[in-house]
Amino acid sequence: MKKCFAHNAPRAALVAAMTGLLALAGLNAQALTLKVQTEEGRAASLVMVTQTPQPPARIDDSDNGYPASGKLQQGAFEHTRFTDAQGQATLPDTHGTFELRLRKPGYQDLKLSSKDLPATPVLTLKAEKDVRALAQQRPSNAWTATLEKAVPDASIRKEFLLHCGFCHQQGSVFLRRERSAEEWETTIKRMVRYGSRLSSQAQKELPAQLEAHWKYINAHPELVPASTPWGEHLAGAQITELPLGDRFSQMHDFLMHSNGMVYIGDNLQDRLYEVNPDTGAYTVYKIPPEAGDKLGGLLAGRLRDFPKHETYQGIHSLAESRKDGHVFITPSYQRRLIEFDPVNKTFKAHEMDSGFYPHTVRIDAKDRVWFTLALSNQVAMFDRSTAKFTTYDLPFRSLMEKLTVKLTPFFFKLIGWGLPITNWVKVDHVSTGVPLPYGIDITPDGTVWIARLHTDEIASIDPASGKVTMIPTPLHGPRRLRSDRDGNLWIAMFNESAILRYEPATAKFTTFDLPVVPKGSDTPYALNVDRQRHQVWVTGTNSDSAQCLDISSGTWRFYPLPRKATFTRDVEFGRDGRVFLSSASFPSWHIEDAQPTLIQLQPGNAK
Repeated sequence: MKKCFAHNAPRAALVAAMTGLLALAGLNAQALTLKVQTEEGRAASLVMVTQTPQPPARIDDSDNGYPASGKLQQGAFEHTRFTDAQGQATLPDTHGTFELRLRKPGYQDLKLSSKDLPATPVLTLKAEKDVRALAQQRPSNAWTATLEKAVPDASIRKEFLLHCGFCHQQGSVFLRRERSAEEWETTIKRMVRYGSRLSSQAQKELPAQLEAHWKYINAHPELVPASTPWGEHLAGAQITELPLGDRFSQMHDFLMHSNGMVYIGDNLQDRLYEVNPDTGAYTVYKIPPEAGDKLGGLLAGRLRDFPKHETYQGIHSLAESRKDGHVFITPSYQRRLIEFDPVNKTFKAHEMDSGFYPHTVRIDAKDRVWFTLALSNQVAMFDRSTAKFTTYDLPFRSLMEKLTVKLTPFFFKLIGWGLPITNWVKVDHVSTGVPLPYGIDITPDGTVWIARLHTDEIASIDPASGKVTMIPTPLHGPRRLRSDRDGNLWIAMFNESAILRYEPATAKFTTFDLPVVPKGSDTPYALNVDRQRHQVWVTGTNSDSAQCLDISSGTWRFYPLPRKATFTRDVEFGRDGRVFLSSASFPSWHIEDAQPTLIQLQPGNAK
């Protein structure tokens, strides 16, 4: 182990002072209560009211557009509320000017400055009657639902969602515009180089199908179906967003730490954000490359045409040690594990001599760090007591797959040299050569569980014996999984618009369809289990939403998020019941306003 980087300047006093000033300011805060009505004068309920400070917070951008490493910043929250049955909503005072945006399906957005608000605001929404504008309001999943006739082969449609929807939404305003088949072909080839495993057949057939389809749908917007209705429980919900990074960032995974801070990794800029979710104060720590690291790491050719990135490590996933609070980070572009000390602000690199693409990470009760090695078909364990790695090989489906996996590092070298290897290799419908162990979690009994995305399987590892057991899933696309307090597993089935519960004691799977309209149209990237409240929270990655399943009752709640094209990949919880998400589209300019955010959702007392 070696120390890579340190920030030793005292910051606790400065943080405390800023927190105190914010608290004192809050003593004089006056909430803003407004009423919203329709043109007929009726109360407009379930209107999403978003309050955005104007001008936005001034953030240091001295380090290539980002804050200087170790320098405390003060962000500004954006607040969203939903009107109640009387059409009323109450927003906090921001102690300055702000912009209001009112949004409700079927109505025109209303935007106005706080300077134009009367003392007792009564605002009127106008019904939207233009068919095209109504369609534009609907989230990506409503648009992708129209693909059924354009791509008649259901397996190809699911393949398209699986392999073309894991970086950004399909059906968003960027993806549903008209393109020629040649443009689609060029785009698909670039996405294959980024990591898509779209089959050779689909690569050949889809460009013409997509050209014809989006041309037709844009000419007939009335064919875009209605999206998920908003429920009455939203009147008690509160959403807070904190803008972080920029259009070139990717706020991939994050961690709610026991110290009260949220740690977020910018996958494209090798920066770790340490955020106080109560005050909006945050500090960025830039993780420097090790000696000999190249831009893009071991996948140097992957992002060669991306306009701005400082990716030497590729921060992916984060987990906290219950022993000392250290944060362990998987750098997907290197063969190492990174350890961050949140007290001393130091980084340590633990180098590996095997494995490829460190992915999702968890830490067990014995303080052993477990993570998937997505492109070498392995799981790794780092024993902190001995500082040694152990790898567990997962079975291959064929000799060809074994050979392909072993040659993966060489293939990426060829890509780095500019050779179009991804355009030469035939890809079958089951992604032979890239089985892709992905999500990982540990049940209360200490068993390690893995979701293997491209093989439609989950796996268990017995840490005592090292025995690996593979279990087929009844649905396609198991992406990320989490354990509940009873030791049952919950699995996000990415291109099935569903989640699975697996009960190890009985080997029983149960399917729970997501509560979206149109049915079957969402792509849940991840989920997490609030063990205290016995709830499963799912990322509505293609529907701009978060979705909550109450395990005991089996009932769902749907929460729309303020920004369109909010692509979410992770869920965490605060002790007070807050649900944390981040908008993590790649690229982030797909997001409305091109601004990634840390999202806090307070569900209220909805049952």
